[in-house]
Amino acid sequence: MSATDSFRSRFGFSDTSTAGFGLTLAGFIGFMGIITAEVLYPDYSTRQDISDLGSTRPPNPVIHEPSATIFNSTMLLTGAMVVVSAYFLYRAVDRRGFPLALGVFGFAAFGVGVFPGNMAPWHGLFAMLTFFSGGITAVLSARLVPRPMSFLTALFGGISLLVLLSVFFYGLVVGGPSPLEPLGAGGIERWVVYPIILWLPVFGGYLLAEPTEPFVSAHE
Repeated sequence: MSATDSFRSRFGFSDTSTAGFGLTLAGFIGFMGIITAEVLYPDYSTRQDISDLGSTRPPNPVIHEPSATIFNSTMLLTGAMVVVSAYFLYRAVDRRGFPLALGVFGFAAFGVGVFPGNMAPWHGLFAMLTFFSGGITAVLSARLVPRPMSFLTALFGGISLLVLLSVFFYGLVVGGPSPLEPLGAGGIERWVVYPIILWLPVFGGYLLAEPTEPFVSAHE
């Protein structure tokens, strides 16, 4: 047994509960970090992009401290914790596809912190990867847990993906404004991001409870 495994065993952490602990904490850090950065950002409106907290986009980016450091650090820490949680889930479950999807989500969120809004096109690419991979991961988690938990996780992921896809549909296919346009870019983005952030502690809390066979009854 490695020193890390010995330490976790001493405090009652299995691979599953370690992943649950990490995901729950990641959701808390992500949510509170964004709120804190918003409060400290001068005249910030939730109609603005969330990423404006780290930096607005070129050609004339605006960076406000300490909001930028708080937001970027929040993304780095949240992403890293999700990746670590994905590793422990990879060790704990037979279905390797879900932990890999979770790892991609964590990697993408970490990339948002590495590349703030003023670093085009990388920020946009990592942000879009975060949105899609986060929603897909939440939907996939419904296959691992029993009802009614599966309904809840699918709902969080489904709402996030539906709002995200609606923006592309109305922008590229319809060629007109989305029905969600009155919310502003920031309001629409929050309907994509917050369901995923809320999913993290919901799914993480389920893993922390750690039933005897946490994933076996998912389709029963």
